[in-house]
Amino acid sequence: MITPLRHLSVFSPDEFGDRRVDVIGLGATGSRITLELARLGIRNLHGWDYDTVSEVNLANQAFAVEDIGRLKAEATARLVKANTGLDLQTHVERVDGTQVLGEIVFVLPDTMASRREIFERGLRMKLRTKLMIETRMGADSLRVYTFNPSRPAHIRAYQDTFHDDVPQVTSVCGGKTSVGATAETISGIAVWQLIRWFSIVQGADDVLDNEIIFSLRPPMLVTRTF
Repeated sequence: MITPLRHLSVFSPDEFGDRRVDVIGLGATGSRITLELARLGIRNLHGWDYDTVSEVNLANQAFAVEDIGRLKAEATARLVKANTGLDLQTHVERVDGTQVLGEIVFVLPDTMASRREIFERGLRMKLRTKLMIETRMGADSLRVYTFNPSRPAHIRAYQDTFHDDVPQVTSVCGGKTSVGATAETISGIAVWQLIRWFSIVQGADDVLDNEIIFSLRPPMLVTRTF
């Protein structure tokens, strides 16, 4: 079982309690984020994905060779159990906004259309969800959005970031270009946004960045609040 002694001064799972955390999409960022949330000691953790692990996923996702052919939800649950002793509650289905989600939701699907659908149908003005974290990743750049999906100013600012899906830069195998090191970076930032949010809930003197834009080539960081 995970022992959180090394990070208790930063994040206490006992104080976090049984708050429900949903991770939608268990790919390059979602598989890593879910594992890191479990390593923090978060107990009420739900993972959503209906896809299967393939060989090309091993280079940029958290899975191992033994996971090839498994459902990503099942493979992520295996990783969580093996590394922390905790159980991941899995949901092998496409999230379309009709599902009941928890207090904190990570929205990590493959397309902008899916992000828009999940937000508009499942999170916008749904008072049970206090925090939404969404990531967007290129080969050497990333964005992280962190906000309250029931706050009108946050809703308007986030909706202004929507755009149509555009053709992605492809790799030599014809798939979307994705670099594991970029996924590691964005996943760490996303988890830290949850840590910061919870410290603010507990009374810390901090202001959460609602948008983080980070370039790796060249290194550049831009943030703003909504």
